[in-house]
Amino acid sequence: MNQDQIESFMRNFPPRAQVLSMEAEDLGAHMLRYMTTAPHAETHRFNFMQMVEGGQIAERFMEAWGWLEREGFIAHRPNDIHGQGFFVTRAGRRVAQSIDFGAWKKESMFPDGLDPIVMAQVKPLFVRGDYDTAVFRAFKEVEVRLRAKDASLAPWSGVDLINRAFGPNGCLMTTSAKERASMRDLFVGAFAIFRNPSAHQEVKFDDPREVVDMICFANQLLRMIDRI
Repeated sequence: MNQDQIESFMRNFPPRAQVLSMEAEDLGAHMLRYMTTAPHAETHRFNFMQMVEGGQIAERFMEAWGWLEREGFIAHRPNDIHGQGFFVTRAGRRVAQSIDFGAWKKESMFPDGLDPIVMAQVKPLFVRGDYDTAVFRAFKEVEVRLRAKDASLAPWSGVDLINRAFGPNGCLMTTSAKERASMRDLFVGAFAIFRNPSAHQEVKFDDPREVVDMICFANQLLRMIDRI
């Protein structure tokens, strides 16, 4: 099998970096989709693995193959004396039809290791495709985190909250007046552009990659607040 054939085959599956981090059942789901939708899909184990990139990638595919077999989603072909030929079972076909690969793809785009509140409350909104609410919730958490820094901030929200926190007489201490002004400008700009998206036509909530960038921006603001 030459490299061009391997590259072509691997395009049926997630990028290599994702394959290396996937659990066997996640990669197995993609293998089921390939086996049930690709023209002339290869279900002979030896031939299949010949088309897979080697090393750790091949190990991940073998783990996923073992999971598919254990779950009864693939089975040995009758009368195959070598034990390498498989077919997708009825259960496997039902599972392949039920998997929401669109949702999986969105979830795989969302970075790991963001703020715990962002992971718990914003990520599910993003995966469902509720992008504007996801962005709003991320920046809402910025407000919540700011108010928690000082009791005097409790009644305020939006730009008023930021001014009370980082204005010339703000209650949150920073290293210098210049830094305080920069923090105010950064937070006000972020809120103006992202927190109220319906008022800003330039924000494209149909592009999940851009939405991830906005959420990561909010995450950075949370990190900055936590350091104060």
